[in-house]
Amino acid sequence: MIEHLRSEPLFVMRLKVAFDRAQRIGGLAIGGRGIYPVDGGVFEGPRLRGRVLPDGADWVLWRTDDTMLIDVRTALETDDGALISMQYTGLVYTTTPEAGAAYRRGEIVPYDQIYVRTTPRFETADPRYLWLNRVIAVANGSRTVDGPIYHVFSIQ
Repeated sequence: MIEHLRSEPLFVMRLKVAFDRAQRIGGLAIGGRGIYPVDGGVFEGPRLRGRVLPDGADWVLWRTDDTMLIDVRTALETDDGALISMQYTGLVYTTTPEAGAAYRRGEIVPYDQIYVRTTPRFETADPRYLWLNRVIAVANGSRTVDGPIYHVFSIQ
């Protein structure tokens, strides 16, 4: 018998994205590419908390169907000094043309008008956090003035 998946909150992460320093590659056959620097942030959860280190990046592809694919790589530093690599891919789309236009203008779109889902993966050599190397995670999110906020869950 197959059981239902369960989830457990892992952490909430708030990123600072340098929208003003984005590198927009331009139109490609499948859409438009942009690279957005991640200047840092914070994360906090029941088993780990700390800061998002600067110098990460979000490689975005805007597909021609108004879906945005995200590919983010960044590093986390826990409040007790562990370093953790975090990589996630996902997709973003809005539920109405009006919400899509607002999102493209950089405006905040209400959570019920935008779909943001990612699949984070982690790597670390720190013995205290080796369990993260074996976690399958999912996240939902939204955008704030500074950048995205993600609620990250471990799948049990």
